[in-house]
Amino acid sequence: MSKQSKLQPRNLAILALLLAMEIILSRFFSIQLPIIRVTFAFIPISATGILFGPVPAALVAGLGDFMGAILFPVGAYFPGYTVTAFLTGLVYGLFLHRRVVTVWRVACAVGIIAVVLNLFVNTIWIQMTTGKAYLALLPTRIVKSVMMAPFQIVVIRLLAGRLQGLEKYLFPRAAG
Repeated sequence: MSKQSKLQPRNLAILALLLAMEIILSRFFSIQLPIIRVTFAFIPISATGILFGPVPAALVAGLGDFMGAILFPVGAYFPGYTVTAFLTGLVYGLFLHRRVVTVWRVACAVGIIAVVLNLFVNTIWIQMTTGKAYLALLPTRIVKSVMMAPFQIVVIRLLAGRLQGLEKYLFPRAAG
């Protein structure tokens, strides 16, 4: 699949729709608790990673975080969360693009994102922006990660099965 086939107008439109879905799901269809936010924004980001790869997924995730924070602010913008979002898209793309999307592969991607990015890195950002003690934040965030990871693994694995047929439509092989 050439780079040019990915830059077709229909693919750019699909990326824009996935970006819009990420913003809507993270800003309007999330559950905000005192310290954590439960969101379904992983769905369009993982779909972007599966279909388009690490760089487009990272850009959609990073732009989604930035645009969501600017258009629908909840507090002051902090670039650390955008970095984490960018890295989240990168991980999904690295683990799921052009690969057989097994439960094990999805679990590895979700595990890295949950433990390294959400649990440790985002907890540092929360500590920096709120002034709360890092270790005091961890128990609640661990519970969230343990509860959300199995759900994310199942949803992404089911989503991957549905996207396999769509990939042939999005990236047809060049004739001749």
